[in-house]
Amino acid sequence: MYIVGGANSAGQAAVYFSRHAKSVTLLVRGPSLEASMSHYLIEQIAGIPEITVRTGTEVVEAEGDGHLERLRLRDRASGAEEVVDAPWLFVFIGAAPRTDWLDGLVARDRAGFVLAGPDLMSSGSRPAGWPLDRDPYLLETSQPGVFVAGDARAESVKRVASAVGDGAMAVSLVHRYLERS
Repeated sequence: MYIVGGANSAGQAAVYFSRHAKSVTLLVRGPSLEASMSHYLIEQIAGIPEITVRTGTEVVEAEGDGHLERLRLRDRASGAEEVVDAPWLFVFIGAAPRTDWLDGLVARDRAGFVLAGPDLMSSGSRPAGWPLDRDPYLLETSQPGVFVAGDARAESVKRVASAVGDGAMAVSLVHRYLERS
């Protein structure tokens, strides 16, 4: 079994699948896990003999006749390629927020996730430039009346059910904002 990804979701999947598979290979494009995965998870993976981590490796091609049978892997440093038997491939990439277009419009954390509600408060004070005589609502960004829901929100759980709940709550908060404006 192969897993593509170098962040927490990929690591958690590797740990889970290691309980059921003979071997799990984590394919990581970057040079290490340290920049993208929690330290506790890196240590946990290191202690599981069924998990192999291959850094600097990317999938070039998936092959098979009607179903996945093989992967062509490339070592990013040397360019060397190899074909491995692979009946299973799970891809855990792309969890970075695509919020660059919000630059200068709403506050974001260092990773690019949008700050909202209590995460905007600094030492109990409203965010700089906050024009209203109230604290930001739970999902309200640093721009009054602009709300964020789901995985783009800082400190969100990054799960579908949670994102759906955020969306429903955001609708309610938008109504509250409009009623009181």
